[in-house]
Amino acid sequence: MLAAFARNLRDLPGALTPSAVLSGLLVIVIGYASSLVIVFQAAANANLTPGQTSSWVLAITVGSGLSSLIMSLWFRQPVVAAWSTPGVALLVISLGQYAFSEAIGAYILASAAIMLLGFSGLFGRVMGLLPMPIVLGMLAGILIRFGIAAFDAIPDAPWIVLPMIVVFFVLRRRNFRAPAAITLLVGLVLAFVSSAVHVDSFTLSLTAPELTAPTFSLQALLGLALPLFALALTGQNAPGQAVLKNAGYDAPIDKALIVTGGVSLLTAPFGGHGVTLAAITAALVTGHEAHPDKDKRYSAGVATGVWYIVTGIFGAALVALFAGLPHALIAATAGLGLVSAILSSLSGAMTAVEGREGALAALLCTAANFSLLGIGAPFWGLVFGLLVHFIMTWNRTKFPAKS
Repeated sequence: MLAAFARNLRDLPGALTPSAVLSGLLVIVIGYASSLVIVFQAAANANLTPGQTSSWVLAITVGSGLSSLIMSLWFRQPVVAAWSTPGVALLVISLGQYAFSEAIGAYILASAAIMLLGFSGLFGRVMGLLPMPIVLGMLAGILIRFGIAAFDAIPDAPWIVLPMIVVFFVLRRRNFRAPAAITLLVGLVLAFVSSAVHVDSFTLSLTAPELTAPTFSLQALLGLALPLFALALTGQNAPGQAVLKNAGYDAPIDKALIVTGGVSLLTAPFGGHGVTLAAITAALVTGHEAHPDKDKRYSAGVATGVWYIVTGIFGAALVALFAGLPHALIAATAGLGLVSAILSSLSGAMTAVEGREGALAALLCTAANFSLLGIGAPFWGLVFGLLVHFIMTWNRTKFPAKS
């Protein structure tokens, strides 16, 4: 590892190009525009302090940066990391049901499980044990609330939200690379024009990490750690690996899990909910636009890591900035930024005709957002989804469906 790392680091100056640097910056812009806003929603719902929220942002951005640097230099491939977007979407509806120290304990358990899975080399086998439609149904149940919230924000600020919706889908129609980023920019301009932005407390200051001692409970294990583990594998690592393979890279997934799981374990006490392979933004650094030479394209992954770290240390400033934005703007940005994820989870959950009732049960149960026995709806979405899946598919040859 050290020899490969040193060799690729030595070759980096000759591999780095302006297009690689800009591609890395685009990853950051899209990541912030499409999913960082969800962190602030989760923090507000859980009544976290500004210090805890800033530390959370610091943990996931610097953690993503370190993971991207390590993997890109180790594998000599543009392998970039990101915080788990499905995971933070889960936290919007579930984090407030637990003490923050319990959430930290759940982050540690989920991170340790991912790292151990990497050491075991059983990623493919574990993925085979999880019925993908059920997990995607649970994910769709989490994400669909954000899509609804985007349109639900129209009555609060129609002069902001309606143009954002139109611009977003026009840009998608034109196959624009970063529709969420441009949509956020449009929303910000409209919010400033209508005097709906209040950034009096904004200062460009460094973020101080805030350590929280973990506590462990069965409720947080089942309601947070287990769903976070499942979502990291199915919602981020599996599609992230697919993006790399589609671009012609055979990244060692087990080593990637060790890196991201280990970094997640280190950053969890500071509020980091987990770092995974990038899925949504991975394609930005794996294509010809990032670098014409496939062998030197790893430099775009390195640039992404540097951008993550530089912007992450100013997490406190980001918290103050987003705190001054109108709620309708945040809701519309989050919902529109997750459109692709909502579409893919819904289509994936319902693709297989046989047993899709289980996926629907997982979706509806999770979207109901209730708590039972102190455990949140995403866990019960998995339970009821698997139960219905078993009922609908068990012993089909003995009890065939009637036409």
